[in-house]
Amino acid sequence: MLIDVLLHLTLFTLGVLLVIIATASAIKTFVLPRSSTDPVVRFVFLTLRRIFDFFVRRAPDYNGRDAIMALYGPTALLTLLPTWLIFIASGYTLMYWALGAGSWYDAYELSGSSLLTLGFAHLNAGVITLLSFTEALLGLLILAILIAYLPTIYSAFSRREATVSMLEVRAGSPPSAVETILRYNRLHGLDGLGAMWPTWEVWFTELEESHTSLAALVFFRSPKPQRSWVTAAGAVLDTAALTNAVVDIPHDLRADLTLRAGYLALRSIADVFGVEYNATPQPTDPISVTRAEFDAACEQMAEKGVPLKADREAAWRVFSGWRV
Repeated sequence: MLIDVLLHLTLFTLGVLLVIIATASAIKTFVLPRSSTDPVVRFVFLTLRRIFDFFVRRAPDYNGRDAIMALYGPTALLTLLPTWLIFIASGYTLMYWALGAGSWYDAYELSGSSLLTLGFAHLNAGVITLLSFTEALLGLLILAILIAYLPTIYSAFSRREATVSMLEVRAGSPPSAVETILRYNRLHGLDGLGAMWPTWEVWFTELEESHTSLAALVFFRSPKPQRSWVTAAGAVLDTAALTNAVVDIPHDLRADLTLRAGYLALRSIADVFGVEYNATPQPTDPISVTRAEFDAACEQMAEKGVPLKADREAAWRVFSGWRV
């Protein structure tokens, strides 16, 4: 008798725990206005990533790989809903059985009927009836939150991509810092560079807020294979660093602010996903751009008539100090 009581109590407690885990995961993902790691969400995204990687390795070219990975973010996001519903249904099944709802199948049928608000199964028992009401309410709330969440995430995606698309006009495809400077010098004059910094400072600020609180956005790829918010961010930061270091025009503090907004945003996103980086970089630390590549960029700009600072060595030190 005591063993039966302990078994029912243990299963009831386990059921409550499963429901709490699913509810907390949904709240962290859809409601909490800050970054928060969740083991359920992490498991779903990592599991699906392994499946997608299997097909990506067999794609013939980049466009094929991009077409496959374009489905990854939306698929993983939508997979969260049935995952949470399975957790909740399993939790309530354990609770119903522990409270004497009949066989395991009877408890499972009652849980599914209540969660999906189908109403074909019910049991006239006070506590069990109350539990079935709470399960139905929980299922509706999670579905409603997801429906409200999708417009929010696609609104943030649209704002991100509008600015990325605008960069293609100014920086080519894929975007290039050197190409940006050359086009401004040819079309608008280098003084026009100052007009782009406030736009990208705001973009980086919004990027940090949206891609940490709505972390799934990181995996939503641009509509065109040649575009990427990652490469766009890098091109803008390189443009600001090159302008500060090399181009012989009056120093613009707005470029400095854009650089700072950019690396703070990317660091915050890296923190959410556990991506390691040097938190205390020094100006003498190595960077991914070689001196030969830097000199080649300077020569290309000089050939096109861009005014450059005379001291190339000092320019390299300033550029690498920003780039690090």
